[in-house]
Amino acid sequence: MTDTDFSRLRISKLDGIATITINNPPVNVLDVPLMSEIHCFLLSVRDDPDTRVLVFQSADPEFFIAHVDMTLIDEPHAFDDFVREAPEGLNPFQAFGELLREQPQVTIVKLAGLARGGGAEFVAAADMTFAAEGRAGLAQCEALMGITPGGGATQYLSSRMTRGRALEVILGADLIDATTAERYGWINRAVPASELDGFVDRLARNIAALPEGVIAAAKKAVPPINLREGFRREHDAWAGLFVRPAAEKLIRGGLEAGAQTKEGERNLECLLRSLET
Repeated sequence: MTDTDFSRLRISKLDGIATITINNPPVNVLDVPLMSEIHCFLLSVRDDPDTRVLVFQSADPEFFIAHVDMTLIDEPHAFDDFVREAPEGLNPFQAFGELLREQPQVTIVKLAGLARGGGAEFVAAADMTFAAEGRAGLAQCEALMGITPGGGATQYLSSRMTRGRALEVILGADLIDATTAERYGWINRAVPASELDGFVDRLARNIAALPEGVIAAAKKAVPPINLREGFRREHDAWAGLFVRPAAEKLIRGGLEAGAQTKEGERNLECLLRSLET
């Protein structure tokens, strides 16, 4: 599989590092094509011994991954293929995060801009995330759409921070800056924006240069927590709210008010809260 196989990803490989640049304008919404391309790429390198580190970044410095495509409310069968391929007990969004979390390579997110909803869940599923101070932000904004996170956030956050902080993130539904996200445990480290590229590049190169077998041994010795039972509870909570009229009203209202446009996504929380008044 080559770079030309993708329309929403740009992929470069050098010295054991694959850099995946997400480019799905205007705000890198997590739609079916983007999910499909990331899914295909992860599978394509899963057994590649020459690829040791995956670095995910965005072509747009303002947005990493916005959130799951809100227009899919009108396409109930859009994820049928993902449903068929998902492991038993996982919905397609949870399976997407788990595919990343179980990747044999070291996965690093270089977060220069905003990641919300499914985009923030992708960040939490990665092995490591480094974010730009003063520019990066994370949010689980689903509560403002009348739902709860359904792609792993309730479980990923609970394994990274205290219950109180996880509930603050999910129910407060505010944009969390990089410095606070570091303090809460959501990301590894907040880095000055001017130093982010150099910091991630140096770390990725150092990891990729380790002797053969070290990465696999470390990932085996520090295994991901088994979250399957929690995923079931999360899915039931999310699905039960998604079918209610309030969710449909808020999602459609958000789209009409400018969600998934650059202007609307810059202050999405304010936009969605305005719908409740």
